[in-house]
Amino acid sequence: MIYTADYLIEQRQKKWFEKHDIGYDVELRTAIANEIVENNQLLEEVKENPEKLIELCFIVVDKNQKTVPFMFNEVQKDFLETLNKEKEEYKKGNRTDLSFLILKGRQEGFTTLITAYQLACSILNRNFQGFTLADKSDNSETIFQNKAKFPYSQLPSVLQPTEKFNNRKQLLFEKLNSSWAVDTATKDVGRSRTINFFHGSECAFWKDGISCIQAGLGEAFTKDCIKIYESTANGFNDYQKMWNSGTNINCFYPWWRTKEYRINLINEKDKETFLYNINKKTEWIWERLRWLKNEQKLDIEQLYWYYKKYDSYLDKEIIKQEYPCSPQEAFLLPGKNVFDAEIIIKRLAQLKKPLKTGYFAYDYDGLKISNIKWINDRNGYINIYQVPNVPSMTKYCIGGDTAGDGSDYYTGHVLDAKTGIQVAVLKREFDPDEYTKQMYCLGMYYGYALIGIESNFDTYPIMELTRLGYENQYVRDKIDEYTGKTEKRYGFKTTSLTRPTIISRLIEIVREHIETINDQDTLEELLTIVRNEKGRIEAPSGGHDDQMMGLSIAHQTREQVSFEEESINIQQEYHFNLEKEEVPNYYDYGEQIEVI
Repeated sequence: MIYTADYLIEQRQKKWFEKHDIGYDVELRTAIANEIVENNQLLEEVKENPEKLIELCFIVVDKNQKTVPFMFNEVQKDFLETLNKEKEEYKKGNRTDLSFLILKGRQEGFTTLITAYQLACSILNRNFQGFTLADKSDNSETIFQNKAKFPYSQLPSVLQPTEKFNNRKQLLFEKLNSSWAVDTATKDVGRSRTINFFHGSECAFWKDGISCIQAGLGEAFTKDCIKIYESTANGFNDYQKMWNSGTNINCFYPWWRTKEYRINLINEKDKETFLYNINKKTEWIWERLRWLKNEQKLDIEQLYWYYKKYDSYLDKEIIKQEYPCSPQEAFLLPGKNVFDAEIIIKRLAQLKKPLKTGYFAYDYDGLKISNIKWINDRNGYINIYQVPNVPSMTKYCIGGDTAGDGSDYYTGHVLDAKTGIQVAVLKREFDPDEYTKQMYCLGMYYGYALIGIESNFDTYPIMELTRLGYENQYVRDKIDEYTGKTEKRYGFKTTSLTRPTIISRLIEIVREHIETINDQDTLEELLTIVRNEKGRIEAPSGGHDDQMMGLSIAHQTREQVSFEEESINIQQEYHFNLEKEEVPNYYDYGEQIEVI
């Protein structure tokens, strides 16, 4: 009989559940190892899928300090599926980089899994170079001793290659020219290495930061290097920036996917009291448990585990970082958030995808813009959540924030002027002229919407809109310094007086009318906004407030929209044909839709 890896894994697990005898498992692993060595087909299968060697022959020390067969838990299986899928995409040329971020709660088993995976690769392959960096020297020693050296020592001898080194930091197999090593994350670590599998353990806690370590590693990573950065969150730092960058493969695992995280309530009276409190009490923990019960469908044992964990902390906010329920919550800075994080997180869970994503194409002769067309593009920078409501001639307004004062992005938020509902969002690193033209198109698309652009750092968009004939702009009063007369000027001026006012209004909108905000990126940015030591509301160091300011200005612009004057016939005046426009399939990118 030719045995497959899956068949042998099934048999090993079956025998373990029957006997729970580690001595019998030793004999079985020895037989399996001999089969791997003698069966070329099985050996090739295991080489192609190193994780199978783990479940065939590896052991692990469980949370009860017992030696047991290494059987993957739910989140480990999920990540391995993601890893294999993306490796295949890389082989097909559909990916150019294999960089994974694992955001997790505590003790979900990822360091154990990734260490075992690297060890399996070093045993099965020639010229494999694996490298792990831990946040502290004590942790690097623990990883080596408990998660690498001990499991390796328990492998059947036939699977143990000839060693050149086996010390406190490295396993080096001389004949295979293959190795795995662990070290502590410091500025100059790993400069002279060649690495084709990298693991950053608890990287959000690296003392020198991820960017510094990456700079130190320099050219150590091979082109096809698999890079896995796994960590619990640690506020707004390099790891959070990597997570939000969109350039990595993000993998979030909420605490409840670890099946051991549950506690039984034996007494029926205690169960009834606990459920009553969840349904009736209004403190944060009970609201959270109610959400977990009703929205995430967790059972009472899981809810009770979470409650007991929360109750054990002196600083109750720690639960959000240590056992997060969403990626956004994991990065919250305890006690500093300006906008109601709980409300935002709930809203994020309810969001729908944009109706379409793309940008506007147009003809421009140096004097005017014409022939505006919408281009569907999944990599576009405008998200449409509601198309213009032509039959009722709904009025719209747009708030724009320009790049400046450390800001990288130009933004634009389109609101239904009466309801305040966010119907479209623009965000991109622009040249000012292109930003102006896209805002012009966006304004025309939404029925000659009232546009209010921030005028502090760059007045070019305001002047250029005026030159292009777009005069439906937000107007402010400006006092002439010489004459003392009040003049009318286009654009919104952010000052020490106006900034707190418009942000306070947005805080109220988030608290009372969160359902009007439809854009994920906007909500995620609001979660990062904090109040600094001087009380100023701002993004943390390295962060952005472009979306907050753009949306705040949009709501300020609403105040100048008149609903009494006779509506312009947009279809006749600007040759719109929007009632015939069809909302494309979200994934049907590339289609052109004529707007003007």
